[in-house]
Amino acid sequence: MRRGTFVRWGVPIAAAAVIGGAIGAGPVIAAVSGDPVLPERSAQQLLADATRATEKSEGMPPMSGTVQQTASLGLPALPSGGEGSPLSLLSGSHEVKLWYGDENKMRLALPTQFNETNVIVNGDQVWYWNSDDNAAISIKHEGGDHPREELPTPTPSVMTPDQVAQRFLEQVDESTTISVSNTAEVAGRPAYQLVLSPKDPASLVQEVRVALDGELFMPLQVQVFAKGSAEPAFQVGFTQLTLSAPAEENFVFTPPPGAKVEEKTFGPSDVNREPVDGAEQTAADVKVRGEGWTAVAVLPADSLTGQAEAGKGDAGDAGDAGDAGDDAGTRALLDSVLKSATPVSGAWGSGKLIKTKLVTVLLTDDGRLLIGAVTPEEIVKAAGVQ
Repeated sequence: MRRGTFVRWGVPIAAAAVIGGAIGAGPVIAAVSGDPVLPERSAQQLLADATRATEKSEGMPPMSGTVQQTASLGLPALPSGGEGSPLSLLSGSHEVKLWYGDENKMRLALPTQFNETNVIVNGDQVWYWNSDDNAAISIKHEGGDHPREELPTPTPSVMTPDQVAQRFLEQVDESTTISVSNTAEVAGRPAYQLVLSPKDPASLVQEVRVALDGELFMPLQVQVFAKGSAEPAFQVGFTQLTLSAPAEENFVFTPPPGAKVEEKTFGPSDVNREPVDGAEQTAADVKVRGEGWTAVAVLPADSLTGQAEAGKGDAGDAGDAGDAGDDAGTRALLDSVLKSATPVSGAWGSGKLIKTKLVTVLLTDDGRLLIGAVTPEEIVKAAGVQ
């Protein structure tokens, strides 16, 4: 899927964006022992293959499948909340079912124990459905030549392997050792394992493993390992995958009897009027200290809790059904996590620091939030940079 489609900012994904900035291209020859066996390819060749697969204009091939996202960041017990909210994705396993025909024909279903959220795109028609509220939003784009992905669209929070891998493949420099491990099998597909290892000791990341389809080179799975951990702290990957065009019926939605239906129509003058949520404003507020694997994002502390309110208005209302309660839940999460925070101070001032396996967070008393996959010493140093 094109970048920006079906994406919502969350701490695990923000961490992936921060640490996914730098990949070297050393000519390490692929090891192909084991089962399955694929033709030899160097790390440089696979890096180029993966970059082309994630950046090609035609997007993903037609497919259907199930993507599972797992986060084990070592956070303290989190407050209870909606299973489909971004906060719930900070720990445990979650899955999303997807059907993809092309960039104008796709469906995502985010099932939980008690309900299911669906986003269905069929040409210029978008449906958002939440079974818990028995509510549907119909979003129609009329006229103009704006790309369909600019249409305001409520979004499930689980990302695809393609989206996460692209964060790591976007920028290439010499701050990473790149190699290829034994081939693997993901969702029944033979795959190469591209391994990215930071050189900077200030990074909390031990390595990132990107499983690339042995035929199409599209990312099938991404695993992020923290230093000293044998299991991934974050991973997203296909557990089931069928590479053929989904049946047309998957893109047809009819609200069930008794459902509350809200209709929205957008024309050329409405598409770019304002953001769907606070993501664009948050992006504008973010400053980055450092680069590559040791980059630290600095943003206003109220950005986390302000996003739910920032997108309100005619365009932002499209996401209200999926965002209800997120602001209060975020505040509850912060309160819970801050109980385990460590007081720190320096010439820059004082604040509270939280360190997980993969991410370090510093909330300063002057209202800044610093996030990075770096050691506490590195993030405290970043706090002193103006």
